[in-house]
Amino acid sequence: MPGILYIISAPSGSGKSTLVNELRTNVDKLEFSVSYTTRLPRGSEQNGREYYFVTRPEFEKMIAADQFLEHAEVFGNYYGTACRFFDEAKVTGRDLLLDIDVQGAEQVRKKVPDAVSIFVMPPNRDTLERRLRNRSQAENVKPEVIQRRLENARNEIVNYPDYGYILVNEILEHAVYELQAIVLSERIRRSGETVAGEQRELLRVADRCLLANSHRKVQPVLDSFEINTVTPTNL
Repeated sequence: MPGILYIISAPSGSGKSTLVNELRTNVDKLEFSVSYTTRLPRGSEQNGREYYFVTRPEFEKMIAADQFLEHAEVFGNYYGTACRFFDEAKVTGRDLLLDIDVQGAEQVRKKVPDAVSIFVMPPNRDTLERRLRNRSQAENVKPEVIQRRLENARNEIVNYPDYGYILVNEILEHAVYELQAIVLSERIRRSGETVAGEQRELLRVADRCLLANSHRKVQPVLDSFEINTVTPTNL
């Protein structure tokens, strides 16, 4: 059976990296695509672990050679997913997880229509701002950068109706369980096997995260960012 392509997107500070790390620890046969970027490493980041750090001319050379499944420029830096990771996953039949922004997700959905897309939201604007300020102390980020990230978060959240599943990361353990349920439930559905035992609970949890079933938990987030209700485009 061909592997499943999972896309996960979220505004900066929503806890996406923590969720992804927990998912990779708890779910087997799930490859992770390390993105390329032209930004400089931060803190303890290592080349090939968090990102592949390359120069702008190197990145643009890869663009010209059509080596990216998706790429985008964010805050003056390029980010992109190399095609080789997707090609390798198809050959091995393993699932692949892409941690990409809304621009990249849109590109991938056009190329891989059956990809499973997941959008992670903070519980509200105040919580996101607090998380960003706490993180900024370690990264020595200027206040104007925090405001820019909050504005960008609002612009990203508006795109949530383009995703198949929605997570609101208020309680980490709960969000981790929901993310695992989504990944495993998609495997169950696509396997065609008879559902039994604990699998039913996984399907039930995942179904609660479907876009069509997420209005009640999403609305308070939209209200906190002063976003008018968005009509989903993929229902």
